Amino acid sequence: MALKNAMTADFLRSAYGGESMAHMRYIIWGDAAEKDGYPNIARLFKAVAYAEWAHAKNHFNVLKNQVGDNTVAAGAVFGETNIVDNLQGAIDGELHEIEQMYPVYLETAKFQDEKDAQRSFHYALEAEKIHADLFQKAQDKAKQGKDIEADTIYICPVCGFTEIGDNVEKCPVCGVSKDRFKAF
Repeated sequence: MALKNAMTADFLRSAYGGESMAHMRYIIWGDAAEKDGYPNIARLFKAVAYAEWAHAKNHFNVLKNQVGDNTVAAGAVFGETNIVDNLQGAIDGELHEIEQMYPVYLETAKFQDEKDAQRSFHYALEAEKIHADLFQKAQDKAKQGKDIEADTIYICPVCGFTEIGDNVEKCPVCGVSKDRFKAF
């Protein structure tokens, strides 16, 4: 379905830019966590990076008929210092998406009756809630000089839903079967 409204298209482009930057930032911070002796927090960063890739891909796919160059304005956290500060950057970015960005983008897509954009924004919003919580728990451990537990991290490739430990039978956000989840 082609987008009908420029505002929703702008929001999709902004979200695509933000998710793309989060993807790269989490890979960079994951490498730093690994180097600093936090292999499980590194794995968490890399798993969530994959979820952010899924969000960017969804936004990009909704924009598939919007061919052409566009300037993309997107919020982003920059810098790399230490594990605690990097996790705070991740928490701040996720909370911005949860509290500010995606609620506005989702309501606009609803108002403009953009069903594909609604689904893409909803998927991202639900996953970001989990990511903020996981990064907060990781930061609590890192503040004690400890790594998180070594359980497997599962990511839904469709919506970015994230589960640690025993995987769900099917994604509670988008309904995808657990056999499609990517394990980290």
